[in-house]
Amino acid sequence: MTANKYGNVLTAILIVLIISILVGVGFLVYNYVIKPRLEGNRAIEAIAEFDKNVEENNAEEGEQTSINPENESSTSDYTKSKTYYKEFVMLGYITIPKTNVKQPILDVVTPESLNTAVAVLYPSNPQLNQPGNVVIVGHNYRNGQFFSDNKKLSVGDKIMIKDNSGTELTYTIYQKFETSEQDTSFYTRNTNGVAEITLSTCTDDTKARIIILARADG
Repeated sequence: MTANKYGNVLTAILIVLIISILVGVGFLVYNYVIKPRLEGNRAIEAIAEFDKNVEENNAEEGEQTSINPENESSTSDYTKSKTYYKEFVMLGYITIPKTNVKQPILDVVTPESLNTAVAVLYPSNPQLNQPGNVVIVGHNYRNGQFFSDNKKLSVGDKIMIKDNSGTELTYTIYQKFETSEQDTSFYTRNTNGVAEITLSTCTDDTKARIIILARADG
């Protein structure tokens, strides 16, 4: 009887252990396989909508200019429609071929926006692909999402940025280093009138920041 009871307890423990393992595996599969795939699909849809809006905005602006070419106010008063991704305004999007990243760039850094995509931290009221430096930050989820694989990037690798005018520039990485979270010394660097970007994300152990500096080609 005692042996029987002991066997039942072991069976119950085994069942609980198996269930726990299955739940753990399910959690890992969702976070590292299913969730990145779902988020990637949503990002691609947002980027397609962005490209469509840019094309329509440019066509409408061109029509206004052709109708009244000598009236500057016809275009200066023109307001482009914005593209939103999960309630955040998209300034454009970033493509990193080496790490298979294609993500919307959002116009504000908040806990919610950084859970959504990558975002511009500096400067305020940023314009992409313009002279000067733009700091773009993204989470390192260690699952391939956002800037998780920035550690794999090297000097000479390419990054593409498309802005809301439809311009796409290619940037080449020229420096990569680690620094503290408090270090902002590279934000206001002199770019000599060239468009540059800075990518920032945390290291895998979250103790430092991986910083990537890139300069527009040509």
